[in-house]
Amino acid sequence: MIQRLFEKCLLRPQDLFPSREELEVVGVFNPGVIDSGGEVVIMARVSEQTRERRSGQVALPRWDIEGGGIVVDWVGEDEIRPIDPRVVEMRETGQTRLTFTSHIRLLRSRDGRILDSFEGLRFDPDNRYEEFGVEDPRITRIGQTYYITYVAVSRHGAATALASTTDFETFERHGVIFPPENKDVVLFPEKIGGEYVALHRPNPRTHFSSPEIWLARTPDFVHWGKHEVLHGGSSLWDSGRIGAGCPPIRVPEGWLEIYHGNRRVPGGVGPYAAGALLLDPENPGVILRRSPEPLLVPEADFEREGFVRDVVFPTGIVERGETLLIYYGAADTAVGVVELARDEILGSL
Repeated sequence: MIQRLFEKCLLRPQDLFPSREELEVVGVFNPGVIDSGGEVVIMARVSEQTRERRSGQVALPRWDIEGGGIVVDWVGEDEIRPIDPRVVEMRETGQTRLTFTSHIRLLRSRDGRILDSFEGLRFDPDNRYEEFGVEDPRITRIGQTYYITYVAVSRHGAATALASTTDFETFERHGVIFPPENKDVVLFPEKIGGEYVALHRPNPRTHFSSPEIWLARTPDFVHWGKHEVLHGGSSLWDSGRIGAGCPPIRVPEGWLEIYHGNRRVPGGVGPYAAGALLLDPENPGVILRRSPEPLLVPEADFEREGFVRDVVFPTGIVERGETLLIYYGAADTAVGVVELARDEILGSL
């Protein structure tokens, strides 16, 4: 680990009003973040559960895409098998459902350290591939356009969709770009070798290997190909789950990617931490250096206690001279921000 120059819990569930009276906010986390015209734009995932409780039953909310509201499916506790605090499995069908639903809320900060607004524009589920919610946005500026990758969750699985904007007031949806099961997609901020490049995380049901980050290329954001493995968990701390975190940034030595890893814990959710990869500037499929140990682990109370314990999940980055502001989901409950020295990160690889 390296020294935290600044650390703050930026946003908690109690800071936000729910989207509907019958819901309560249980988490605001995993934000997409970008410096836009001198202000920091934050697109945070907001997870909500039903307020109502029924004895012997579990509430499974979903979006009524045609009606525009929230529908709650009540099922008996004997009909489901809990997987973790977020997910249950239907005993009869083996299908997965979430105990919450998510939308994305837009917030702004002048300095990236203090929020100037708490009730911004909402990016809500919009189609059948988003029936169970939209999650975990990542933001990359390419030219004059901001591209937002996000997870679209539905009865068809967790897919990655793409949206774009030039002003964070109106958004154009481009649909699913990586089908289920695939998430943690981040875009590089410029073409490399004449193509756009993304990191993504396939999540196969049959695990022939440990979890891996993959790389893909496209000429137009539609036709993705040239898939190749980039990195699999190489240490105990990233042996359980692994995926891209913040969109890569250019440094003199190449591309710096802050990613997340999770330690495998039988029968539970192990701790999530953040590490780093240094990728070749001309061929980002080549790793030049990597973190032997995590850069960030859950330490603060708001990182250790929450909806899911012991989670630091990096999703956004803002450059501030010789330092980096890294934004992350904390315990699947809150948004944290930490400042690290760029040279210290690179020196630790």
